[in-house]
Amino acid sequence: MKDFVKILLCACFMFLITNPARAFYSDMDETHWAYSQIKILTEKNVVVGYPDGSFHPDENVTRAEFASMAIKALGQEHTTIAQPINYTDIDPDFWAYDAIQKAVYFDLISNDKNNQTFRPDDSVSRAESLSIAVNALTTEQISKEKAKEILSKIYKDYEVIPEWFIISAGKAEILEMIVCMPARKGFMDATRPATRAEVAAILFNMMEQAKLNPNAKLAEAMRKKTGEGYVIKTAYVQGSVGTIPAGSVIPVEIGTVLGSQISQNGDLYIGKVPQNYITKEKFILVYKGADIKGQVVNAEIGKLFVRNGKLEIGNELLVTTNDQAVPLKGLSEVTMKKSKFMAWIRKVFKGEKILAVPGNVVYVKTLNDIKVDLTNGWIYE
Repeated sequence: MKDFVKILLCACFMFLITNPARAFYSDMDETHWAYSQIKILTEKNVVVGYPDGSFHPDENVTRAEFASMAIKALGQEHTTIAQPINYTDIDPDFWAYDAIQKAVYFDLISNDKNNQTFRPDDSVSRAESLSIAVNALTTEQISKEKAKEILSKIYKDYEVIPEWFIISAGKAEILEMIVCMPARKGFMDATRPATRAEVAAILFNMMEQAKLNPNAKLAEAMRKKTGEGYVIKTAYVQGSVGTIPAGSVIPVEIGTVLGSQISQNGDLYIGKVPQNYITKEKFILVYKGADIKGQVVNAEIGKLFVRNGKLEIGNELLVTTNDQAVPLKGLSEVTMKKSKFMAWIRKVFKGEKILAVPGNVVYVKTLNDIKVDLTNGWIYE
């Protein structure tokens, strides 16, 4: 059983490091008008392709799919919503239930109390997708007349743009967020279902604008989180990204009994982050309670008058409180606390036995960089 668990852990680890997000698709190349946006959003896991390696850029997108993509593009897929909105046509078991609730909470989708349905399987229209994108932002107010004036100069079908969408369309045009496929340049096509390529381009524009001017709720959620904890002195911050560089020292609370006399090379161990890892500015890098997994890399039995025991452990995996599993390479030599006198005795007579029990804290030296989104604890892979 122990060997099976080892194999499973190694397989999971190898999957993580050998399966980067697909950066291109079999049914499109760099000449496609939305290739760069699709590539970037694929790498960020906002959009995904099909099992056969295709993307189907001209297919439609459902309202549920768009809500899920929008929340991912804004980096809020791990936000917790306390008071969900009830819709009669979706329930908590629906695959996009959480994403839809978050889209409502962040004011991307208006909650019309007179309409208790969401229509999750309907195709999202260009007007709906652009309206959601604009709702993610803090924008200057404009009148409907001003919006019509702006749109009439560019779009041949401006007269049939739905009234409810006029102001959002005007704002989107001012912000250069409106996307038109080459064959439909000069047409808003507001009520037409948005294609997967159009959705990717719209979401990319929204994502870039939200970095500068998010709406009030998003601005709060995107604020770098602070707290008390263990200061990693080598960590540094660039914008909203914090980095734990290779060579940093981190504490790990052991959750498995380990010892020089009882452990063997390859034995698995589990641990936890005993307190938040934070920067000097108190920005939280890794939250307390995250799981750390690894194995014994060197165990030598302590023998009286021959040698002191040795116990070295190696980290392999970090599972964050967001349930994200990422590689975290590190090494630690486990030592026993002892007085100066006992340290001298062990140097002379040897024979020390190393034992670590659940609750003990060891200090691990990291071997790879860890980059963290300080707004939500998500780790960039």
